[in-house]
Amino acid sequence: MIVMFAAPVQTTAQRNITFLASDGLEVTADFYLYDSGAPYIILLHQENSSRGEYREIAPRLQRMGFNCLSVDLRNGRESNFVQNETAALARRNNVAASLMDCEKDILAAMDYVQRTAMRNRYIIFGSSFSASLAMKVANQNWRFAGVVAFSPGEYFSPISVKDWVKDFNRLVYVTSSKREQPFVAEFVKDIPRHLLTEYQQSGDGVRGAPALWNENPASSELWMSLMLFINKVKEEFF
Repeated sequence: MIVMFAAPVQTTAQRNITFLASDGLEVTADFYLYDSGAPYIILLHQENSSRGEYREIAPRLQRMGFNCLSVDLRNGRESNFVQNETAALARRNNVAASLMDCEKDILAAMDYVQRTAMRNRYIIFGSSFSASLAMKVANQNWRFAGVVAFSPGEYFSPISVKDWVKDFNRLVYVTSSKREQPFVAEFVKDIPRHLLTEYQQSGDGVRGAPALWNENPASSELWMSLMLFINKVKEEFF
């Protein structure tokens, strides 16, 4: 059975919030409130990007019944004319800001949600390198009921991400561009089939979360596939 999400009469516009990572860096995020008792989705952008990557995506997830936290990771620049404030602060203060260092910001976002959420299970949504980090973090923390991974892969040489997802035990949705698909298929091949939902985008596809933007002609079909996965997670855990 598919659970349909009832949209509220009115959703609340996003508001800017900050919280501290473990090394003291102030992390900026956009918070989209659906309802204080609603489950959360943590949204993570790709490299050279910002929380603006989700300006079009988060409101739609919000209308599906989720509170969304779109995080500025410390490695990035801008997206949709939204500057990455966390990355800019890290540069000004000479704070370590490699792709791997962004895990600190993800864990800080998780801690923020844990302090504020009424439910104890969440979904995490990553784009490109952050999709790989999302899978790592989720596989190490039972609070994450599901992972959405757009274009995950090996972004942290010489560290092997495949080692992170050994014995992967979370529901996970994976998609990528056509060019990335063979590498992504190899990356996820050992994940149990009952946990994995793979979606092959039509045509050349789009890398990362921008595949869901309206400017992608195939975004409607992708959204439908993603909604079915989110319904599955919601049915099982929320």
